[in-house]
Amino acid sequence: MFAVMKTGGKQYKVQSGDVLRVERLAADAGEKIQFNEILMLGGEKPVVGAPMVDGAAVQAEVIDQIKGEKVIHFVKRRRKHSSKRTKGHRQKLTLVRIGDILEKGADKTGVKAAIGTGSVAGVAVAAAAAKKPAAKKAAAPKAEAAPKKAAPAKAAKADAGADDLTKISGVGPVIVKKLHALGITTFAQIAAWTPADVEDFDEKLSFKGRIDRDNWLEQAKELSKG
Repeated sequence: MFAVMKTGGKQYKVQSGDVLRVERLAADAGEKIQFNEILMLGGEKPVVGAPMVDGAAVQAEVIDQIKGEKVIHFVKRRRKHSSKRTKGHRQKLTLVRIGDILEKGADKTGVKAAIGTGSVAGVAVAAAAAKKPAAKKAAAPKAEAAPKKAAPAKAAKADAGADDLTKISGVGPVIVKKLHALGITTFAQIAAWTPADVEDFDEKLSFKGRIDRDNWLEQAKELSKG
């Protein structure tokens, strides 16, 4: 029996016992995880999902956290202020060994779901979880008028310290929300990024080199001067 599963934006055809490299997952070596996005189950009676097979899953054991082969990235800009940059990149990967392939009952196993460390969905879930307790506290004192007035004042103070990141070319409202969720609110923070920071945020936001292509750091440095 085999399964076609999806993780890290890629599809894999797997069987029990297979060892494969996937996009970095939030799991430790030796930990058991479960892939819940199953597109197809193969065997005597193949099942094709629409788009996913309901209740199906693939369980695996994390062998190690590794890095892929080095890729050279070269950028040259033919503009008034021309520049060029060469840097290497090694994609962060997770080595897993495929175990059981479940046709149904995936939601009752209790095994940790496989979630990518750099996925925007993962960042959004973490941000939503952080906001939930604050929302409950604000909703509790319905009869008191004073706490309700204090809440907008705090929000206004937080916004006052943040820069308008949409002034950076290529940054829109959606990207600003993602940056705020990661704690990035000012031009100075972006201007101070190191090459390692650029690589890290590129991966977390799934930009694929966009930060370098749009020259965010140079724009942020100019904008931070006022």
